[in-house]
Amino acid sequence: MDSLSGLLAFVRAAEARSYVAAGERLGLSPSAVGKSVARLEDKLGVRLLNRSTRRISLTEEGALFFERCQRIVGEIEEAEAELSRLTDAPRGRLRVSLPAVGYRMLMPILPEFTRRYPNIELDLDFNDRMIDVVAEGVDAVIRSGDFGNSLLKARKLGSFRFVLVGAPAYFAAHGAPSSPEDLRWHDCLRYRFPSTGLLQDWKMRSREPDPPMQLSGTLTFNNVEALISAAVGGMGIAYLPDFAVREQITAGTLTSVLDDYLTEGGRFAILWPSSRHLLPKLRVFVDFLAERLVLGP
Repeated sequence: MDSLSGLLAFVRAAEARSYVAAGERLGLSPSAVGKSVARLEDKLGVRLLNRSTRRISLTEEGALFFERCQRIVGEIEEAEAELSRLTDAPRGRLRVSLPAVGYRMLMPILPEFTRRYPNIELDLDFNDRMIDVVAEGVDAVIRSGDFGNSLLKARKLGSFRFVLVGAPAYFAAHGAPSSPEDLRWHDCLRYRFPSTGLLQDWKMRSREPDPPMQLSGTLTFNNVEALISAAVGGMGIAYLPDFAVREQITAGTLTSVLDDYLTEGGRFAILWPSSRHLLPKLRVFVDFLAERLVLGP
């Protein structure tokens, strides 16, 4: 049994290149993971991992051993999953990363999920930075954009479109734009992607042939919630996903403009490592989101 725990610790540490991340997945301290791997190395009589102060890496022998061990651990997890489906309700800790604005789409349906699956402990991380699913030990991420990553499996959750919004007080003071070209005379609230540092483009059809989009303004944010708050506060016009400002538009604190010129949209998906078996706790979460999540109008 000690050999099996050593194999599991070794596989998780090799996948994540980190004792800390492996420990988070296994519910152990980093030192406990390291000791378990060391006992396995002593038993085998070979060094499996190279250690440094910041990262770990596979030795040549470790790489050969890892390929076999990963398959063994995968088979064990699959067997456990089959037993769980037959004998028990989904349970355990589920770590999921979402964009900062993700709470606006998740919170309305989250109470229903917790009622259905009271034995699942959800650990939700809302932030806009790019997450390395394996290295950081999360079970899944919800993201928008291109999902063509061979290391990740994905299931589409829903689509959305972008809208231009501002507060009624702002439009009363500055007037509402009647075409995209009018935006050059308005205070445009911009979003900067935390992962790249690039400003988000405002993609619109225009009456002019391929004009450069001229936007003016003095406020830039790397957080969608701050951007929404600035728009509600009458500080300018913002380019945002429709689901993120649905409540404000319904309440009348934000008004959309230039709807006929906006054709850009996106889609959300939930992604998880392709090498990781879809355990019952993750399977029911994925199925629930695909069934209940509503992004469009």
